[in-house]
Amino acid sequence: MENITSRRSYTWRRPPEEDALPGEKLLTVKETAKKLRVDDTTVRRWIANGILDAITLPHKGKRQAYRIRERTIRELIEPGETA
Repeated sequence: MENITSRRSYTWRRPPEEDALPGEKLLTVKETAKKLRVDDTTVRRWIANGILDAITLPHKGKRQAYRIRERTIRELIEPGETA
């Protein structure tokens, strides 16, 4: 009988600084939540539902680590001005 163990598969992604434009600031979930005046759980839900675009970081832990581009937040707050 084959021994089956649960394994997490991690997909390699580019480092976050390669996804961002030079000089562009990347925010944590907590920083994003504070800027948008919502709970960090709401930010994570928006990321999971595709409402908020985020960079997924390789992470082993209780919660997935993300970075959100500052321009993404600006587009969310002021959709008509950044298009």
